[in-house]
Amino acid sequence: MERDLFLMMAEIIDTITYLPVQRAIIASLLCGISCSFLSVFVVLMKMPLIGVSMSHAAFAGAVLGILWGLNPFLSGLLMCLIVAGALGPLSDRTDLAPENMLGIIFSFLMGIAFLGMGIISKTRATALNLMWGSLLTLSKTDIIILSLATICVVLFVVLFFKEIKLIVFNRRLAYLSGIPEKPIYYTLLFLTGMVVSSNLSTVGGLLIFALLVQPGAVALQLTYNLKLFFLIAVISGVASCLFGLILSYVFDIPSGASIVLVSTSIFALAYIFSPKKNTKNRGV
Repeated sequence: MERDLFLMMAEIIDTITYLPVQRAIIASLLCGISCSFLSVFVVLMKMPLIGVSMSHAAFAGAVLGILWGLNPFLSGLLMCLIVAGALGPLSDRTDLAPENMLGIIFSFLMGIAFLGMGIISKTRATALNLMWGSLLTLSKTDIIILSLATICVVLFVVLFFKEIKLIVFNRRLAYLSGIPEKPIYYTLLFLTGMVVSSNLSTVGGLLIFALLVQPGAVALQLTYNLKLFFLIAVISGVASCLFGLILSYVFDIPSGASIVLVSTSIFALAYIFSPKKNTKNRGV
């Protein structure tokens, strides 16, 4: 039995020293941190459709990039920036409710994405990787891009934490208090686009929105404190990515799908054991 345990440990160590696995572990950490930070805003500001729209904008842009021979990340990022630049003013100025506008943009982006998928032939495998994610095929460039996106998100939260706290509580009150809530809100949209685009190869364009919602939803079940909210969301997001990576490697399944399944399971546990739910049940 000791020999079997020794062989198992040796196999694990050998696996970890494999460069693609090391990159996948680093990407899982970065993906979990960046998406979880943003999920706090998505959940507290009640804008899950923004995560959906951004994820499909990145995927649509990446597909168009493949079709036109461009870098998928850059074309995905450009599409996200265009959508982010349009979402804020449209939701502020149009007579339509923000949810309706997001639904229209979402369906338009899906149409573009699947039209491109229908046209692509030789490079369809690349497009499928961007759809479902593939942590074990990441390049050094992918890691660098993901690192930069994560650093930008963390710095944004650290530098503007006080302003963010009031904006999350009430955008109108933040505006009346002299806080530049629109620039901060629009910056948040751009950062969401950057993070989604940088994670096309990790979780995939059709599944990344789950990590923009579920870590924050887990934290919502467990705390009212904003600092703890960020901490719990990050722990949930990183755990989802790492355990999802392990399942993907062991069972040879798409990494994006396994990450989302783990993330959903964590949310289910948080919901079942939520102290907030128990408080509500007592009528407090």
